[in-house]
Amino acid sequence: MSAPRAESLSPIAGDDWSYARAAHLLERAGFGGTPGEIDWLAAMTPDAAVAALLDYQSIDASRLPEFEESGFWEPSFRDFPVSRPAATERAEQTGESMGVRVKPAGSRPLQPVTNRFFYWLRATTLETRRLGFWWVDRMVRTPRPLEEKLTLFWHGHFATSEEKLRDYRKIALQIETLRAHASGNFGDLLVAVAKDPAMLVFLDAAQNVKGAPNENFGREVMELFTMGVGNYTEDDIREAARAFTGWGNDDLSFVIDPDKHDAGPKRFLGREGNFAGEDILRIILEQKQTAIYIASKLYRFFVREEVSPAFAETLGTLLRDANYEIAPFLRTIFLSEDFYAEPSIATHIKSPTELIVSTYRKLGLGELPGIPDPYTASKTLGQILLYPPTVAGWSQGRSWITPGLLFERANFAREVMFPNIIEFSDPLHNPGEEIRRVNRNIINGLEITAATLEDGAAPSATAGIQETFNTRYASLVGYAEAVRKLKPIPRAAAQFSLSHSVLEAGAKTTGEAVDLLINQLLRVELSAPARDALIGTLTDELGTTDLQAAATYMEHGLRVVAHLIMSSPQYQLA
Repeated sequence: MSAPRAESLSPIAGDDWSYARAAHLLERAGFGGTPGEIDWLAAMTPDAAVAALLDYQSIDASRLPEFEESGFWEPSFRDFPVSRPAATERAEQTGESMGVRVKPAGSRPLQPVTNRFFYWLRATTLETRRLGFWWVDRMVRTPRPLEEKLTLFWHGHFATSEEKLRDYRKIALQIETLRAHASGNFGDLLVAVAKDPAMLVFLDAAQNVKGAPNENFGREVMELFTMGVGNYTEDDIREAARAFTGWGNDDLSFVIDPDKHDAGPKRFLGREGNFAGEDILRIILEQKQTAIYIASKLYRFFVREEVSPAFAETLGTLLRDANYEIAPFLRTIFLSEDFYAEPSIATHIKSPTELIVSTYRKLGLGELPGIPDPYTASKTLGQILLYPPTVAGWSQGRSWITPGLLFERANFAREVMFPNIIEFSDPLHNPGEEIRRVNRNIINGLEITAATLEDGAAPSATAGIQETFNTRYASLVGYAEAVRKLKPIPRAAAQFSLSHSVLEAGAKTTGEAVDLLINQLLRVELSAPARDALIGTLTDELGTTDLQAAATYMEHGLRVVAHLIMSSPQYQLA
C-alpha cells in the first residue's frame, strides 16, 4: 500500500483502500460510525464509498421525524416590539400591544402587555432549544450524515443567532434553506441566504434604505461570506449597501420595497451599472478570490487547517471549474490522495456538536438521549447550535480545546457512560434564581411589588410605590405560561450495551475487549503502555481476564474503560 501524497488531488488507488481509510472518510464526511458501518464502506471501491455518502439525495430519509412545534406562535407576534419599553409605549399610545389590551381600570394597567412581551421572549427561547435538540437528534438518526454535516458547516458560515432574531420560526426556516442547498450550487445558496428572513433581520435590512444605506450586510457578504478581508474597498461596501436597499421581509417571506431601493448607478469592484442586490452577488461570484475563499474554508472544515497559498489557488480553480457546485468539488477532495495523506489523518479537533453526535453514532444509537442534556453539554463545551457567538460563527480547531474544556469533555463522556439520573433536572424547566425568588415571595404572601423588590428594600406599601407594570412579575408569569404550552423533550439515558457488543464481536479476554473498544471509539492508535493500562483496569474491575467468567457483571467495567478512552486527547480527534 503506497503512501498518499499531501496536496495531490489525484484519486487514491483502489488497492490503497482499507478499513482505516473508510473510517477516516466516515469521520470527515459524516460523524463517524460503528465498526459495522465502516466495514460496509471498506468493502466498496473508493468511488462507491464516497458516492454512498455524497450522493445522499437518493437515500430515503422520510423516517426522520419533522420538528413538532409547541404552538407558541400567534399572528399578534408578527411585529414584535424590539424591547419592553417599545411594547409598553405602543400600548400607552394605542391602547394595546401584541394583541393584548390595556386594563381599563385597577392596578398595573400595563401588566397584561408586559406579561405578553415576556411570554414570547421565554417561549421562543424554549422552542429554539427544542429545535436545537431536534437538529442534533436528526444528526444522530440520519442515514444521510453528510447532509447534516454540510448544514452544520453552512450554519457556522452564514451565522445568525436566535438571540437577536427572537423568532424560532426564522432560524428553523434558515436551517431548512441551508440543508436544501447544502451540496448544491454555492451561488444559489448565497442568493437564498441573502433573501432569507433570518439573515435580513440579523443584519438589519430594515434599516438599509435609499438615502441612508446600512452597510451591515454589504460588508459581511464580502468579509465573511465570500471573499475575506482585504479584497474590497470601503467604497465597494457602500455601493453594495446601496444595491441591497429596500430588501426586507414580510414575516417569513422576502420582499423588496421599490420606494426604499436606490436604483441609481453604482461602481462596484471595478464594474459600473444600475446594480441591484442580485447583480452584486453575481459580480462577487465572478471574483477569483471568492472561489479560493470558499474552497479553502470547505477544505479546512473537511480536511485540515493548514492550506498553503499555492494549494488554496488549486482548490479555488477546482471550485470555479465546477461552476461553484459543491458536490463535484467534495467528490474530488474525498477521493484525493491529499485527503488520506498523513497530515490529514486524525488532525481535526471535533467541535462540541461533532463530539456529541459522533459519540452516539459510534455507540450505535438510533436517537439522541435526553440525559445528559445536549443543550447543557453544548453550552459547557462552547457551542450552542442556533446561537453562534458572532456573525463570524465559531472559531475552529484548537479553540475547542483548553485544559478546562478537555476536562469538561471527559465529564460529558462520564455522563454518557454513567448517567446522573439522581440529580438530573430538565433545564427547560429551570426559570433562573430571580424568578424563583419572586415566586417564593408571592407564595409566602407578599404583594406583587414587595415580592419583586431587592432583598432588604422597603415594602411597597410603606415606600409608596405606584406601578403601571412590574417586569419581574411579568417575567415569572410569561415563563409559567410558556412552560404550560411547551411540548416536552424525551428524557432517557442512552440505551446501549458494551457487553453485548464485545461478546457479539467474539472477544474472550479483557485484552480483546479493550482492543475492540479502542477500534470502535478511536481513529488514533494508543501507545502500548496506555493500552496495557486499560487492560489492567478492566482486569482489576472484573477480577479476571476471562470475559465469559465475568459475563453477568462486566458492563460496569467496560463502561469504566470506555470512559477512560473517551477522556483521552486522542478521542477529541477525527
